[in-house]
Amino acid sequence: MKKVLAINSGSSTFKYKLFSLEDESVLAEGIADRVGLADSTFEIKLPDGTKHFEEVAVPDQEVAVKLLLDSLKKYHVVEDFAEIAGVGHRIVAGGEYFKDSALIDEEQLKKIYDLKEYAPLHNPAEGRGIEAFMKLLPGVPQVGVFDTSFHQTLDPVHYLYSLPYEYYDKYKVRKYGAHGTSVRYVANRTAELLDKDVKDLKLIVLHLGSGASITAVKDGKSFDTSMGFSPLAGITMATRSGDVDASALQFIMEKEHYSMDEMIEILNKKSGLLGISGVSPDMRDLIKSDKPTADLARKIFISRVISYVGSYIAEMHGVDAITFTAGIGEHDSGIREGVMKDLEFMGLVGDYEANKTNGEKIISKPESKIQALIVPTDEELMIERDVVRLAKLDK
Repeated sequence: MKKVLAINSGSSTFKYKLFSLEDESVLAEGIADRVGLADSTFEIKLPDGTKHFEEVAVPDQEVAVKLLLDSLKKYHVVEDFAEIAGVGHRIVAGGEYFKDSALIDEEQLKKIYDLKEYAPLHNPAEGRGIEAFMKLLPGVPQVGVFDTSFHQTLDPVHYLYSLPYEYYDKYKVRKYGAHGTSVRYVANRTAELLDKDVKDLKLIVLHLGSGASITAVKDGKSFDTSMGFSPLAGITMATRSGDVDASALQFIMEKEHYSMDEMIEILNKKSGLLGISGVSPDMRDLIKSDKPTADLARKIFISRVISYVGSYIAEMHGVDAITFTAGIGEHDSGIREGVMKDLEFMGLVGDYEANKTNGEKIISKPESKIQALIVPTDEELMIERDVVRLAKLDK
C-alpha cells in the first residue's frame, strides 16, 4: 500500500500525519516536541488509538525525521520505506515566488531559505526538515505547501500598503496573509456542504485559533485577508495584538524605553487576549474567569471579527456563507453565537440550538440569508492532496 506523509516543521516542533494513498485514511500521526531544546519528546498515535510516547533527545529536524521513520517501522505502519510515495511540507512563507504548492528540488529549497526574512522562525526549520527527508528518503518526491500561496490571487488594491511604492518595488513589502492551506480546505468543504460550486459562492472563512485570521473567498479565490506582511496583523489573537496604530507604539516605546525588537516581542507574545485580560491567552480560561477584563477580551475579539467580516461583505457586495474553523471557531459556541447575533441585522438567522454543540454542520436556519457553518480544518489532508497532484501519484 502506497502512503503519503504530511509534515509541519515548526521552530521547536515537528508534527506529522501519514495517509493511505488509496482512501486518505490516517495511518499514524504525532509530534516531536521541544526540538533543539531540553526535555524533548516524541509521540506516535496509531489508528487503533494507541499512543507511544518517549522522552528522547531531538536536537534537530534530521533526528526528528529519523525517529519518525524508525517508529513507522517499529510499529509496522510501514514495512519498507518504498511504501512512502511522497512527502508534503507545510511552509509558512512563499513570498511572491511560490504562487502554488511546488515540487522541491535543490534550487527550490534554496529559495525557501532565501525567503527566511519573511518567516525567520519557520522557513529555516521547514527547510531543514525537507533536507532531512531528501537525505533519508532519496528519490521520494518532496512537495512544499505554502501558507501564503492561496493569497497570491489578491488584487494590488488589497495587498499593497499605503506606503511609498518604492518599498514594494525594492523589498516586496506587502500583505502576504497566512492560513491559506486551511482556508482552501474550508472553503471547498463549505461549498460541498451547501451543495454548490465554490466558484459560485461568496464566502468568509473565520480561522479562529491562537493565531486568527479572516479571509474573504470569491470565485473560489482569496479576495482579501486580515493577516498582513506577517501574522501579527489583523484581528485580536491569543497573544498577538492584531492591528495597532504605529504612532501608539512609538509613544509606548519612548515612555518605556523599549527597542523595536522589544516592542515586537510584546506585540507577538504579551498582547491580544492575554494582554487585555491579564488572565490567559486561552478562551477557555477567560470563560471561567470572574475578572471583568476577561469578559472584555472576549467582547473585543468578537468586535474585531465583525469589523473585518462587515468590510469584506461590503467589498464583495454580499456574502453567501460564513464558516467557523480552527480551535476557537470549532469549539467556542459563545464566540460563534456572538458573531452570528451581530450579523442578524443582515439577515443571518442563527440556529442557536445547533450551535451549542461542535462538529461539522450548518448552524443557521434554512430561511437565513447568510448561512453559517462549522467546518473543522484539515491542513494535513490538503498537503496530502497537493503531494498526490504535483507528484502525479494518482496516475
